[in-house]
Amino acid sequence: MSRAAGPGVRETQGSAGGEHVELQEEESPVLAHGAGRRRFLQGAALLGAGFAFGHGSLQAAQATALPGGPVAGLDALALSAAIRSRAVSAVEVMKAYLAQIEHHNPRVNAIVSLRPASELLEEARACDAELSRGQWRGWMHGMPYAPKDLVDVRGIRTTSGSPLLRDNVAQKDSVFVSRIRAAGALFIGKTNVPEFGYGSQSYNPVFGVTRNAWDATRTSGGSSGGSAVALALRMLPVADGSDMMGSLRNPSGWNNVIGFRPTLGTIPGDGPDYIDLLSTAGPMARSVPEAARLLSTMAGYDRRDPLSLDLDADTFAAPLAARTDGLRIGWLGDYGGYLPMEEGVLPLCRSALAHVEAIGCTVSDARPEFDMAQLWQAWIVLRQWSTAAWAAPLYRDPARRAQLKPELVWEVEGGLGLSATQVSEAMATRARWYAAFSALFEKFDFLVLPTAQVFPFDADTHWPLNVGGRSMDTYHRWMEVVIGGTMSGCPIVAVPAGFSAAGLPMGLQLIGPLRRDVDVLRAGAAYAAAAGFGARVPPGL
Repeated sequence: MSRAAGPGVRETQGSAGGEHVELQEEESPVLAHGAGRRRFLQGAALLGAGFAFGHGSLQAAQATALPGGPVAGLDALALSAAIRSRAVSAVEVMKAYLAQIEHHNPRVNAIVSLRPASELLEEARACDAELSRGQWRGWMHGMPYAPKDLVDVRGIRTTSGSPLLRDNVAQKDSVFVSRIRAAGALFIGKTNVPEFGYGSQSYNPVFGVTRNAWDATRTSGGSSGGSAVALALRMLPVADGSDMMGSLRNPSGWNNVIGFRPTLGTIPGDGPDYIDLLSTAGPMARSVPEAARLLSTMAGYDRRDPLSLDLDADTFAAPLAARTDGLRIGWLGDYGGYLPMEEGVLPLCRSALAHVEAIGCTVSDARPEFDMAQLWQAWIVLRQWSTAAWAAPLYRDPARRAQLKPELVWEVEGGLGLSATQVSEAMATRARWYAAFSALFEKFDFLVLPTAQVFPFDADTHWPLNVGGRSMDTYHRWMEVVIGGTMSGCPIVAVPAGFSAAGLPMGLQLIGPLRRDVDVLRAGAAYAAAAGFGARVPPGL
């Protein structure tokens, strides 16, 4: 297996301003009087004249509000280049992101288990010392990072949002976390999740609710809600998510960022698991190239996961430019009226596809030849079966069961009541779905539909009871729009679709054939560049 080692470098600068943490010359002794540092800060100041650089840049009027100053305005690839060239020190970077967190996190609660600033700054100084000796760990050298609170980071709590794990401190890194560490990242804490990741609303009894970056009265989505909000508010350069039922697609769409669910097996899990064939980790970022760069670090075979794919992870770090003229886009929409949708979601998402038509793609309606209600029933069986496989011991202990959220109890009880025949029939249904879904790729290059059936709802509401005039019979029925992609196993990139009349974000799922992850990323990058929604930043940023 080949691993990407070099930095993804683009000439790009961040935003001017910064009122909370000063960038002190003495923190970067080699460049304190050098031309490289002056060019960096002068380039950032150009934004005051109306210039903007790169995917992650901010408009001048917005840039002045960044507590972390110009460093926090850089996208992840530019940040990597600036650190390696020593145009900015790792200490300055850490101060910038801590300033962003101090300013925004009390309002949205995206970052949890934050480590002491003194420890983080000491680790950043060590990164600067390494660079002064010519030592470079990788493209994330000195970059602040906070994994999702479902994965282990050595020495940091992994609570999974459960009171049962409130004091659980990880003794080792999860597999992909170890790769991010090896690439040079500095782990500052975790990002918030719903309890054990269940539900597309990030609240739990340990840390509370995570609020939307665009409207703090609304939900962030979930289960990767903390990751999405931290990205949108520049509290992290890049982030990881995980996705079973849209857990990175939904919050990406609701916070105007990017989430990528790769082909199953692209990113290895932490051990043998022949039961859960629904979930996968994936990268999240503010642009598709940044997400692809993180994927190149996370991806690749690991012997501990027998289902992980032996692939060349370097391919994800390559440029994503590709021709788009003639690409055929299939609009799945609401599966021909099967899915209820909040008013405004469908027309917003369909109109967003005008941007791909403008770059030479054709868009037409797509409809799989399948009973979608049958797919939902198979989904319920497989989800409950895989949940009971790991959570049954918690359920069978009355003291621990009393501390589980009701939705998780419902999943376990359903799983424990299943027969082998029901599970095998659900697997057969999934196989038929894959055949019907993949047949669409004979007519279309990519398939598209919304990332959610509703716009972000009130953060104090656990889940919508009614969508489009239809009652929701389970806590996750309102997210049925994502299960087609999950059950196919195909790669999916979530990209911004625009905003409602109330200014609330929505996203698109762009789905490609199995193992055509790079093609999906290329198409997502082309769409995002044409649409331009990523340039818009949350109010007050």
